[in-house]
Amino acid sequence: MRHFLLLMTAMLLTCCSSESEVNAETQANANMGKTLVVYYSYTGNCKAIVNSLTAQITADQLEIQPAEKGLKYEANNYALGTQLLNAIKANPNDASSYPAIDPVTVSLDDYQNIIIVTPLWWSQMAAIMQTYLFQNSAKLAGKTVAIIVSSHSSGISGVVADAQRLLSNVTWSGGALWINASNHSNRNSLIENWLPTQNFQTTSNMAQVMYITIDGITKTATLVDNSATQELVTKLQSSPFTVTLNSSGGFEIWGALGFSLPTSNEQMNAQPGDIVLYNGSNICMFYGTNSWSYTRLGKIDGLTESELRTFLKAGESNISVTLSLNNTTGISQIHTDRTSSKAYTLQGTVAQTGTKGIIIQNGKKIAR
Repeated sequence: MRHFLLLMTAMLLTCCSSESEVNAETQANANMGKTLVVYYSYTGNCKAIVNSLTAQITADQLEIQPAEKGLKYEANNYALGTQLLNAIKANPNDASSYPAIDPVTVSLDDYQNIIIVTPLWWSQMAAIMQTYLFQNSAKLAGKTVAIIVSSHSSGISGVVADAQRLLSNVTWSGGALWINASNHSNRNSLIENWLPTQNFQTTSNMAQVMYITIDGITKTATLVDNSATQELVTKLQSSPFTVTLNSSGGFEIWGALGFSLPTSNEQMNAQPGDIVLYNGSNICMFYGTNSWSYTRLGKIDGLTESELRTFLKAGESNISVTLSLNNTTGISQIHTDRTSSKAYTLQGTVAQTGTKGIIIQNGKKIAR
């Protein structure tokens, strides 16, 4: 009788565990593609931008508020605002350098896409927003992030740099949108034109994975969804192909594809891991940074700048690079196995039953 009870208990625990895992997977898939707009608005301009944005997309809102109310950051030639920014700049890795904000109860686990709307303070990101990003950097890792910056007239490169410093492990969905005093009244059309340039993750647009093989080592890259990548995927569905790339400028390897792809060029600050199309027929893979007009293709997954330099053979010439939609160096398909499709981790290994996180199956990323 005791053995029977133990067996029943074990079966119930197994069933509950399986049900919990299914529920967790269902919830993860439901959250894939949900969007949260995080904003701080001191003068009301950012709030107006958020209202215009959420009138065009389905998204939840989270307003960040300073813990100390009623402060005049712009008084005395922006003395207090400058003091807060200088404290962060002096010790950017120290939590005590950042001004306190009200507690936030919204869980970032419920969202895949994050749009940051922030004001500019003296060519930097507002200190209040910097606090939120600093406190939530780990929770934002792996998210798809976009940024909209409001300023009077100053350029936003400093704000973008602050965002990249604070969020080093996110996927940037595309270029930042700058809305200033001269075009604030046109924000609806600016946002309408900007949204199609962003590559947000949605349940109906699961990311297409491309494999890159160099010297027998294979890594994955997540492709954006545009005309260029659609045609590239069509070519790769026929067969993998190999290109010869060369190091250039101390920041990339690049070379001719042997064919042209549709272009949608934009001035962008390419980052380590970015893959872009140059002049319609050349592919570039970055281990450094460069600002130029490119068509975005995608990003190599999960490698640090140092690891990218090694994988991409930085500084070398005549680098043979094979592109495919299947892992050309992993286990080949077993044609006798008709009951299931192989799944792989981002590192290219076979994902075992019960593997959690992001896996790749049938060329698509799936959250388990």
